[in-house]
Formats: sequence, structure tokens, C-alpha cells
Amino acid sequence: MTERTDVIVLGMGVGGEELANSLADKGLNVVGIETNLVGGECPYFGCIPTKMMVRADDMLAEGRRIPGFAGESIVKPDWTPVARRIRDVATDNWDDRVAVERFERKGGHFVRGAGRLAGPGKVFVNGTTYEASRAIVIATGTSPAVPSIPGLDRVSYWTNREAVKVEQLPESLVILGGGAIGVELSQVFARFGVKVSIIEGMDRVLAMEEPEASAVLGEVLQREGIALLLKSRAQSVEARGEAITVNLDGGRQVTGQALLVATGRRANLRDIGLETVGLDPSAPLLEPDDHLRVGERLWAIGDVTTSGGFTHMAIYQADIAIQDILGTPGPGADYRAKPRVTFTDPEVGAAGLTEEQARKRGINVRTGIQKASVTSRGWIHGPGNDGFIKVVEDAERGVLVGATTMGPRGGDLLGIFELAIKLEIPSDELRHLIYAYPTFYRGTGEAVRKLGPDEHAPMR
Repeated sequence: MTERTDVIVLGMGVGGEELANSLADKGLNVVGIETNLVGGECPYFGCIPTKMMVRADDMLAEGRRIPGFAGESIVKPDWTPVARRIRDVATDNWDDRVAVERFERKGGHFVRGAGRLAGPGKVFVNGTTYEASRAIVIATGTSPAVPSIPGLDRVSYWTNREAVKVEQLPESLVILGGGAIGVELSQVFARFGVKVSIIEGMDRVLAMEEPEASAVLGEVLQREGIALLLKSRAQSVEARGEAITVNLDGGRQVTGQALLVATGRRANLRDIGLETVGLDPSAPLLEPDDHLRVGERLWAIGDVTTSGGFTHMAIYQADIAIQDILGTPGPGADYRAKPRVTFTDPEVGAAGLTEEQARKRGINVRTGIQKASVTSRGWIHGPGNDGFIKVVEDAERGVLVGATTMGPRGGDLLGIFELAIKLEIPSDELRHLIYAYPTFYRGTGEAVRKLGPDEHAPMR
């Protein structure tokens, strides 16, 4: 059985849903195919519920900082309202009916199932072949990357999904992986009274970001009672009664009532028929051009692409692909100032290149760094002001190529840096802006001043 349509969207996560709804709004006949929940990981198991968890743990931390600054406080954590809010308010008990109906009201045709490419312009799902006259968009997203550790398949472990759904907290938790997911959730659960240990193979947590950020965050996590087992690799996993033990290299062991696997994500590209459209079925990610094309009448957006990895990137790419499919292509994708935020306390925001990445590209690098605690606002803020602003400059061109903003609301300080990197605003211009006093973002000017010869010039 074959049905003809204008556009097929294979995967209705954040990017796919955005694209499908927009094209249906434009009057195109759009078929959206999704195995799981429309909206994808972000609204149900990622960005939204996890940041609700982060908000809750931040409130506990602020309450504990009151003594000596604003009175006295006794903080008693209770996970029940957090779990209830996630279940009832954020995720509608993990039901995507509202999202499906929103798409259908726009004229879209939704299919629940595992779609597979079946040659140029064709997708097969649930016994029907859909043939698109204008576009197929691959937006199948990612799933947790679970490592092959002996014994892991014989224990009941969490991924981010089970961590978000948990209603009763364990007494202790072992986390495999010290990346963004691992450190965010470690702090959440530790602040609610769970004894947490992180196992990380690298020599620092958050190893993809600046080493200064790793050092500050590692110190904060340990100060909050989280055990960091760095340069450690799990050799095997075993159940011990109601607990789970992870056996590490060197004979060490760490045991917890629960185990969270947070070792990254893997693109959902297996078994979707890439070979039928001339693409490599073994490729870990797809490499689209700057308008997200990966073939004739074929686009790819979001986490399946080499420049995906974040909700905001999926939406950004969706908007570019929409215009291209409509025949009104705008500027192509520009990833020079790609932003990212790790929502720990302190937050770690970053845009563009790290110092190491810039040096590997052969850039003549200068850096400037200013600690958050020594800015006027940092001093006023008191406890919880760990962090810094670091800028990475191409010294030959006199423009920034990267920046890290770590501290209270670190992610919200990124805007000026993303703009500066994208538009190649000269560092001298940033150096001589008037920065409102006393603000956290004033540290921007202080960091940039430390790049150049006029670092002793007065701040405006």
C-alpha cells in the first residue's frame, strides 16, 4: 500500500515536531512518524523535567545558605512535590496526546511506529509506504549510550529516563559518567540527601569544557559530599542483595542502592534504511551541508547530525531546513558560536571554542579570565558564587572565538559572547563597553581587559 504526501518527517522530537508543525501550517501535506513520544526527550525526560529537579535542589541550597546572611534556617528536603510536579505538570504523566492533537489540528497526519527509509523519497511504516514529493527529514534523535560492561545487563539500572521518573529516592546512588547529565543529576540527588558517587574515566568531570570549569565544579561537588572517582573505569557490575556494586580497575569497588548510567548518547540511525538512500548505515552521525541536506530531497536535523546535541540546535536547524524545503533558503547554518549550558550550581555556560580546541585549529590564542567571587556582584552575592568568566581570543584578528561563563546564572551571561563571536566584534569594542555596576555580566569587561596590553585602563 502506498500513500503520497508532500513531506515525511521521520522522528518527531523537538526538531522534527517544530519542522512538521511549521510546514503543515504552510499548507503542506506532512506525515510525522514517531516511535515514542512526540516532542522527544527534552519535554519528557530531558531539559524540562531535569531543570525542574535542578530548580528544586537550588532552592534547598539557597535555604541552607541563609545562616550568617539573612537569619536562620532549617531545610528539610522532600522529593514528593518534585516528583508530583514532574509527573502532573510537566509531562502529563508521559502522555503526548496534546502534542499529537496539535499537529493534527494543523492538518498533519501522525503515524505511531518505527519508520524506515525505503529508497529515495520513500518511508515504510506499519505496512504502508509513504512517498514524499518534496522532502524527507531524518530527525530520529538519540538514545542513552549504554557501555558493554560485564554484568550490567543483569542488574536494574537507571538512565536519565528512570532518574526523571523516580518517586522514592534511594539512600545511595552510583553514577557512571561525569559529563553534563551525570554532574547535573549528581547534585540534584545529593542535595536531597542521597549519598552519591561518580565514576569517570577521564581525569576530570565535564571533560569537554574548560579545565578551569572542571576544577571548580569538582571542588563544589566534593564539598557537597559527592565522591569523585576519576581516571576510573568500570570492569564489571554485580547485584549484592538490594544493592549494586561496580568493580573498578585496580580492585576498587563502589556500591549503591541504585546505578545511573550517564555515559553519553547514541544517534538513532541503526536500522532506519540509510543504505537505501545512499548513506552509510554504520555512520555514527550524519554530516549535512549548511542547509541541512544529506541527499536529494533529503534533510537531517537535530541530534543525528554532527552539529546537533542540544534542543536549541535542533530548533535552529529545523528553521533552516524549513526555509530550504519551502524553496526560500536563507543563510546557512553557522556553528562558530554554538552555545551550551550545564545546569549545575554554579552553572557552566560556554559558546564557541575552548582554549584547547582553538589551539588545535592553529589559532594564535590569548585568554583572559576573571573569577566571579572577586567581582563586586560576586562579593555581594556571598556563598554560591563559585566560578569565573574566561574568554578565548584569536590574537591575530583581535576577536573572540570562545568563552565560558561559570557562576550564578552562568548560562544567562552567554548572550553577549555568542553575539561577539558570531559577528566577530573586535575585543577592543567589548573592552570599552559600559557595563552596568554592580552586575555579574560586568565580569565580561574585566575578563576581556585581561587579554590585552591596556588591561590597566579604567573600566567604564
